[in-house]
Amino acid sequence: MKRLALLFIVLITGLVIYNLYPEPKLSLNTDVNLLIVNKSKHQLLAFSNGNLLKTYTVSFGNNPLGHKEFEGDEKTPEGIYFINAKNDKSGYHKNLGISYPNSKDLAHAKAIGKSAGGDVKIHALKNGRGFINKFQRWYNWTNGCIALTNSEIDELYANVSIGTKIEINP
Repeated sequence: MKRLALLFIVLITGLVIYNLYPEPKLSLNTDVNLLIVNKSKHQLLAFSNGNLLKTYTVSFGNNPLGHKEFEGDEKTPEGIYFINAKNDKSGYHKNLGISYPNSKDLAHAKAIGKSAGGDVKIHALKNGRGFINKFQRWYNWTNGCIALTNSEIDELYANVSIGTKIEINP
């Protein structure tokens, strides 16, 4: 029984350390001018003038495989988009808007008789739930957005400008 209790304590301690241990930060005033998302690897890569600055581990929607086709499919779009908005009053800490849907997305949704939807964001955790921190990476929980921790979206928010290209790959 003592062994089991010790194992439990070690496990809980390891989880707390994982969740709270600080990760390297981007320098302030870094010009992030390209974001690349690799959905299959759960990665968002931040670049400046061709140099990789940081790799983030991200979460997606509950149905992450494939390109977003219509509102409610819980998929993240794939293709070339741009950051088209910044919101520091979001219900999910802060967010960066992604320019989905484009004209091709709209035409496809119309062809299948659906709405393309919109409001695809790079965002953090729901307000009041920041304590979840890195545990959010363990499952896909958004409605098709790209999720980071609160501190990670703070970094990107400070260093990404509206108009920044984002390439989202399968």
